[in-house]
This record gives sequence, structure tokens and C-alpha cells, in this order.
Amino acid sequence: MPTYDYKCNGCGHEFELFQKMSDPIKRTCPACKKKQLERLIGTGAAVIFKGSGFYETDYRSESYKKSADADKKAAEPKKDDAKKSDTKKDTKAKTEPKPSSSKPAKES
Repeated sequence: MPTYDYKCNGCGHEFELFQKMSDPIKRTCPACKKKQLERLIGTGAAVIFKGSGFYETDYRSESYKKSADADKKAAEPKKDDAKKSDTKKDTKAKTEPKPSSSKPAKES
């Protein structure tokens, strides 16, 4: 539910009120009981971060980053393995093409 700020124009009393968006606007001041209450525009839409250090929990720790890098390096193929697989591909590519058989043209 949103928080709305109210101010009484009669006595100057200011307060916040949790209301549904569909609830009617309050008109009577709870302090002086006059019908001069006004809902303030543009307030109540702020984001409030409560708790100790939300930045600490939003980002990964250095130890996590280091272990993730180690796992990534372990998953990559070694350079020697890559060279071996490249030479196998090269030998297959160097096979000789089959000779094409050409038929002699018929004489009429």
C-alpha cells in the first residue's frame, strides 16, 4: 500500500497515512478535527532501503569471483589439446580429390 502525506491547513499538523489507492482522501484532521486536511502531491513515492548495508549483499564477494574464474579456466581446453584437434582436421582436409571420369563424346 502506498504512503500518503497529509497536512492540515487549520492547525499545521502533518502526518503520513498508509492507504489503498482506491480509498477516499481523508478530509478531517485527527489533531484538531477540522475539515481542512489536504493530501500533498508528489510525496510518498520514495524508495526506502532499510537494513544494514544493502550494497554488501547486492554484489558478489572477491572470493566468489576468484573461484568462478578458476572454474572457468578449468573448463577451457588446453592449448596443446587445441593444436592436436587442429592437426586432425587438417589431415582430413588434405585428402586428395577423387578423379572425375569423363565420357568421350559420341561421334555421329
